[in-house]
Amino acid sequence: MVAFLFPGQGSQIVGMGQAISLAYPSARMVFEEADEALGFSLSSMCFEGPEDQLRRTENTQPAILTTSLALFAAFRSERPDLAPKLAAGHSLGEWSALVAVSALSLKDAVRSVKARGRFMQDAVPEGEGAMSAVLGLTPEQITEICAAVEAELGSVVRPANFNSPEQIVISGARSAVERAGTKLEAAGAKKVVPLPVSAPFHCPLMEPAARALSAVLDELTIAKPSAPVISNVTAEPNQDPAQVKRLLVEQVTAPVRWIETVKGLSGAGITTALEFGPGKVLMGLGRRIDRALKVLPIEDPDSLKKALESL
Repeated sequence: MVAFLFPGQGSQIVGMGQAISLAYPSARMVFEEADEALGFSLSSMCFEGPEDQLRRTENTQPAILTTSLALFAAFRSERPDLAPKLAAGHSLGEWSALVAVSALSLKDAVRSVKARGRFMQDAVPEGEGAMSAVLGLTPEQITEICAAVEAELGSVVRPANFNSPEQIVISGARSAVERAGTKLEAAGAKKVVPLPVSAPFHCPLMEPAARALSAVLDELTIAKPSAPVISNVTAEPNQDPAQVKRLLVEQVTAPVRWIETVKGLSGAGITTALEFGPGKVLMGLGRRIDRALKVLPIEDPDSLKKALESL
């Protein structure tokens, strides 16, 4: 049994999607549909940059979603018979997963995630928020220290991404994230690495973005997913279209529960997962969570060929 996985923000790179769009008409059509929906050439930004524009959150999010779904379309043209038992995505990737299982149209998704990126960027003035990756402490230790710093300073700092047992990302007000980093290192963290992000994602400071996104989602039609999608918020599979909007809104302020997501795949009998998107981030995290789960990355024609040969 297989699962389909989709990465989130941070895996972008200039040139992504170009090779697959040249090799597969189905992939090229995805980029063309996204360009038409947005009213500008997102494909050119993905293929040629400039990098500073691609890194802008409101561009990064639709760019990764479109590239991921172009890769997925190329795969489907080769293996239309292969249906997943489950799908999942890391943060933004949950939107890609929902398109892949026909719950959302590409047009609605690409427009919505561009707005999502803008809302998240605008929720906190630049420089006032921060995120750091913490290596070598347990989720429980990190949660406890963040809570203590938040009580001490009266400023938000929370675990934002439970990426693997060895890597947890914290997010919040810059002063609180920095104070928490100092305390986490004193508690034995191997390393605390500030991340080059433009806003403190997946924490309560994103509440303005969640409210704005809710209004956008109210205008969309959600169909029943053809396969359950594991929610970042609950780490549980969902196939109820009535729950999708709520979960996507809550996701903006809630932590990404990726450790539980991967364990849930294995618990459901998944032995192989296909990662559609630039980079191999989810493959790397999967190895740290459950080495028995085989993750096959698909990011260009060569890796697609290798994945098809492995299935």
